[in-house]
Amino acid sequence: MLKRLVMKSGINRENTRYSTEGGWYECDKIRFRQGTPEKIGGWQKLSDNTYLGICRSLWPWTTLGGVSYIGLGTHLKYYVEFGGEYFDITPIRTTVVLGANPFATTVGSPIVVVTHATHGATDLSFVTFSGAAVVAGLDLNAEYQLTYINANSYSITASANASSTTTGGGAAVNAAYQLNAGSEIQIPQYGWGAGTWGGGAWGIGLSSTTSVRVWCGQNFGEDLIFGPMGEGIYYWDSSVGTGTRGVNITSMGGASDVPTVHNLLMISDASRFVMCFGVNPLGSADLDPMLIRWSDQESAVDWTPTATNQAGDIRLSHGSQILGVLQVRQEILVWTDTSMYSMQYLGPPAVWGSTLLGDNVSLINDRSVIVANNTAYWMGIEKFYMYDGTIRTLPSDLRQYVFSDFNMDQAQQVHAGTIERFNEVWWFYCSSASTSIDRYVIFNYIENAWYYGTLVRTAWIDTSVSNPNPLGAGPQKLIFHEVGVDNDETTTTQAIEAYITSSQFDIDDGHNFGFVWRMLPDVNFTGSTATNPSVVVSLAPLSGSGSGYTTPASVAGSDTASVIRSASSPVEVFTNQVNIRVRGRQMSFKIESTGIGTAWQLGYPRIDIRPDGRKG
Repeated sequence: MLKRLVMKSGINRENTRYSTEGGWYECDKIRFRQGTPEKIGGWQKLSDNTYLGICRSLWPWTTLGGVSYIGLGTHLKYYVEFGGEYFDITPIRTTVVLGANPFATTVGSPIVVVTHATHGATDLSFVTFSGAAVVAGLDLNAEYQLTYINANSYSITASANASSTTTGGGAAVNAAYQLNAGSEIQIPQYGWGAGTWGGGAWGIGLSSTTSVRVWCGQNFGEDLIFGPMGEGIYYWDSSVGTGTRGVNITSMGGASDVPTVHNLLMISDASRFVMCFGVNPLGSADLDPMLIRWSDQESAVDWTPTATNQAGDIRLSHGSQILGVLQVRQEILVWTDTSMYSMQYLGPPAVWGSTLLGDNVSLINDRSVIVANNTAYWMGIEKFYMYDGTIRTLPSDLRQYVFSDFNMDQAQQVHAGTIERFNEVWWFYCSSASTSIDRYVIFNYIENAWYYGTLVRTAWIDTSVSNPNPLGAGPQKLIFHEVGVDNDETTTTQAIEAYITSSQFDIDDGHNFGFVWRMLPDVNFTGSTATNPSVVVSLAPLSGSGSGYTTPASVAGSDTASVIRSASSPVEVFTNQVNIRVRGRQMSFKIESTGIGTAWQLGYPRIDIRPDGRKG
C-alpha cells in the first residue's frame, strides 16, 4: 500500500511529537513555499572590508545624485557604507590639549600610558592624537583604541615597541576623543546598591542594567541624522563626503533648543519633522522617558516652539518609559512599557496628536517591531503581536519553543526584519545559553506558518533600491542574503546544512506494526549549482508513541534483526525510488542536505507499506 506523506505548513512545537501528527516538528535553514519546505537561499559578504564592533543599526538611503549609502552603527563606532567600504563618521565628543609630556613608555613594549586628568573616556573608546613629538622612537600621531586605567589615565598600543623607558610628547599634544564606546551585551547588575531604591521586587536584587549600544539613524533628505540611545543627536552632510564626521546638531547654525539627550529618533514621513521619543524637556538637561519632542517642519535645528513654527512636544501618560516607535501608513505607533499609542499629524496649532490604542501591551525592545504587508508585527514578553488597525495577539506554534529557551537578560539584542519576497517576518534572538544572537524564528504571513533556525545576524534590512537582496550584519561585515545556495560569508565557500523533521505519524493504523520497504521521493533540485546535488531522507520508526526510536536487534536472525533505527539513502536528481527496511507502529520523516551547491524543495513523497503483525 502506498501512503503519501502530506504535512501541514510550518513547525509546531506547542505539544508532543505525536500529538502534532500531520505536521513538522524540527528544522533549520528551511522555509515554506506553496505549503512545502525548501532550503533557504545562500548568502555572501558585501565586500572583504570590515568594520569594528557589533553592528545593531542599519539604514539605507540614496541621494538625489544617485549615490547609495548605508548608515551602520556598532557598539564602538558609527559608519556609512559606500561602494563596499566602511567610512568612520563617529562624532568627536571633545578635543583638548593635553598637559606637557603626557606619554609614558617602557622599553621593549608597545604599551603607552597617557595621562589626562578627568579624561571622561570609557574602556575601548577611541582617541586621535596630533601635534605630538616623537617619544622613545614612536610617532603617536594617529587614532588608537584606549584601555581604561583610571579617571586620570589610560593606555594605548603603539605600532612598534618603545626604544626606551621615558616620558614625552611635548606640550602641544591634541587629543580628539570620539563618542564613548557602548556595551557589546546587556549587563544586568545585581546586589545591594546596584541601582535606584525600589527598582525591583523585594528579594530579587536586580536593580539596573548596562544597556546594549543601539543607534538610531534615518536620512533627512540627502543627509543623515543619527545618535546613540541616551545621548545627543548628530548630523552628517552627505554633500561634504565620506571623509567627514557627524556633528552635534547643537553646534549647527540656527540651532535652538536642540535635545541634548534622547532614547529614540525618527524622521516623520508627514512633512519631515525630526522627532525624539524619551528626551530632555525645554530648559532641562534631564531625560524624561515619556516625553516626545519634534523640531519645526523641514528643520533639523529649530526645536523652540513659537507661534510661527510647528515645533512642539507631548507627554504620554500610560507607562513609565517609551520603548519603541514605528512608522506605518498615516500614523506613528508608539509603545511604552505598558501601553501602545498612535500618533497622527494634525497640523497647527496642535501639530501632532496621540491616541491610546491599548493597555497591557508588551514590547521586548525598540528593534523587535517591523512592518510587513501594511501590518505591524512585534515580539512582546513571551508572546507575539500584530496590528492592522486593531491590536491582536499573533498565534504562534513556536511560542513555547522560543520563550522556554530565551535569554531574557539579553532581550535588548532582539531585532526584527523582513524578506518581503517570501512573505516572511524574522526575529533574531539569544538562546538561554548564549549572550549573543544565535537563533531566529520566522512567521510567514501568507502561509500562516512558523519555522526557526540558527544564524548569527545582529542587524537586518530588507531589499531597497540600492540593495536588491536582504542585507544582514554578521561578524564585522555586511552580508547579502538569498544569493546563490551556499555560505560565502568568508573566503572559503561552505555548505549550508539544512534539514526538517516531521512529527511522528502512524505507519499503518497505529495499532499494528507496519513494514516500509521502499520510498518514492518527490524532491526537485531547481537552483542547484552542483553537478549531482543530493539530499538524505530518513525514516525513524517507533514501536509506540513515546517509546523512543527503535534500535537494531543485537542478535542476527531474530524476529527483529531487520528492524533498524533509521533507513537513510541519498536522493539525487533522477532517483525514482529508494529501497529501505523500516518496521514500527509510528515513524518520523527527515530530509537534510549538507553538500555544497545544493538547493532543494520537497514535494509529497510516498512510502510503500505492508502489514506486519501486532508484536514488537
